[in-house]
Amino acid sequence: MSDEALIDRYDAALFDLDGVVYLGPQPVPGASDGIAGLRSRGVRVGFVTNNAARPPQVVVDQLTRLGIPASVEDIVTSAQAGAAMLADQLPTGSLVYVAGADALADEVRAVGMRVTRDWREGPVAVIQGYDPNIAWSTLDGACFAIERGARWFATNSDLTRPTDLGLVPGAGTQINAVRAAVDAEPEEAGKPSPPLLHETMRRLRSTRPIFVGDRLDTDILGANRVGIDSLLVFTGAHGKRDLVDATEDLRPTWIGPDVPSLLQPPRVARWEGDACRVGEQRAVVEDDEVRLAVVPSSVSDQYDAAWAVLQVAWRHPGVGTGVLERLGAVR
Repeated sequence: MSDEALIDRYDAALFDLDGVVYLGPQPVPGASDGIAGLRSRGVRVGFVTNNAARPPQVVVDQLTRLGIPASVEDIVTSAQAGAAMLADQLPTGSLVYVAGADALADEVRAVGMRVTRDWREGPVAVIQGYDPNIAWSTLDGACFAIERGARWFATNSDLTRPTDLGLVPGAGTQINAVRAAVDAEPEEAGKPSPPLLHETMRRLRSTRPIFVGDRLDTDILGANRVGIDSLLVFTGAHGKRDLVDATEDLRPTWIGPDVPSLLQPPRVARWEGDACRVGEQRAVVEDDEVRLAVVPSSVSDQYDAAWAVLQVAWRHPGVGTGVLERLGAVR
């Protein structure tokens, strides 16, 4: 086995939070130890969240409670990235209707904009972000402002948000409620749009980071759009069945069970003719089904097998991948 760790190929690790580091108030197993292991190797670490409802200090406090020391400089939120978009595109002092939590309103004020919650005041822009206590009247106000010419910005478009109890509607669901009523599309700051990841890379002074996420449509797509490698971990929203049908722009560079995968050898796929080998696992198409040469037993071997199966399935669209169901350790 190689002594190389996956992280050795990169100069920083960027982490999504919900579904990767924690699930609501609960830690994701292994995340704290994995991040501590990275820091012991001198790896720069940044935390990237599409959740626009929580101020950076609240995120810091939660990470600290979970045994992951952090400072506000380590946290980049979609609310910050959205506010930065406003500052780039609107004159200082512009009136902005905020359809989101107080944390978003605070970031908008911090970049020199005026905040309103009343569409009747004639805002020049609307910015929308996740708010767990959103009122329909707030969404109505966003529609009225947009219909009267206000520019529409959004922090992120996640349709769901993972919690310790299960998935719940996310910012994208709230945005879709407005989209259904207006003839417009928002300009987005959070993943998968580039501004959030670009800002994190700038803060860390990183040119070769790896992004760790649990969602294909935001985390992995976002990393691909800014041209950086990604690791999909299986602790949050998406798993092996989602990967089978993933188009090229939704495919991660690597997969692993959790954050400590960064400290393990990279799961390299090698082609041997029409067969793909990952570690000791070998997958090939036979009778329109992807089959494995041997049945994997350990968790690590099952992830190797899943990665080999996925490589073959992506090369041969439409083949059967029922073998994945027998890899019970791979969610």
